[in-house]
Amino acid sequence: MSADLALQIRASLQSQGLPAPSLAWIQSALPNRNPLPPLPALVATVKTRLLAADLTNPALLEAPGPAFPANLLGNAEVKETKLPRDVPVQVLDIDNLSKSKWEQVEELEAVARGEQTRGREIIRLPTGNEDGEDGGDDAPTQQQVATGRDAAPNANAAAASKGATHRLVLQDCRGQKAHALELRRVDRIGVGTMNIGEKMVIKRGATVARGILLLEPATCVVLGGKVEAWQKAWVDGRLARLREAVGADARG
Repeated sequence: MSADLALQIRASLQSQGLPAPSLAWIQSALPNRNPLPPLPALVATVKTRLLAADLTNPALLEAPGPAFPANLLGNAEVKETKLPRDVPVQVLDIDNLSKSKWEQVEELEAVARGEQTRGREIIRLPTGNEDGEDGGDDAPTQQQVATGRDAAPNANAAAASKGATHRLVLQDCRGQKAHALELRRVDRIGVGTMNIGEKMVIKRGATVARGILLLEPATCVVLGGKVEAWQKAWVDGRLARLREAVGADARG
């Protein structure tokens, strides 16, 4: 593959707000086919693999990778400062501070069962009978059936997260970890809607107060993605810890 093609792919990814991967990594992420698919398909393939990759892989991003300045985070003595550059990060942990331990157990059990994503499913039903006749005015349409089943879960999830406050652990390409807190609600942040390993960009000008990164829509962009192994380990481990804590509270 020519270097020009890798440059085109990287430029397209950057135009979508993604961090710039190295040319060598782009080449390794492409399908082993001859001829290669069209450019839009190649960009989509590389984007998917980028969002599923570990940001701390030294071969992933163009050096030097954008990272948090040293000593910016975790320093409780600094009352307030601003992030001087855009920094891509991946999510290592998420906690809903607005829910009790037991409510969090129920929420994570729903995530483990896959119930948090069912609101996106579409039920496809025939619109007529076997003779090709219309089902009549009383027959439910595909849209009505799908809406009837999916509207409640979607509405419940939206209502539950509307007033929530989340705490996250984020990691940059150097492996530095940052504790982050929602200052203002960011819609795509939530247990069950955000995955472990998901990528974000913390924008220049984001506030760091007492060593904590404060998240708000203007300075926080959620890119998507997931690291499958991390997600499963996180759900299993957090469930175990929460159940143990709930049991300890009950015994106390």
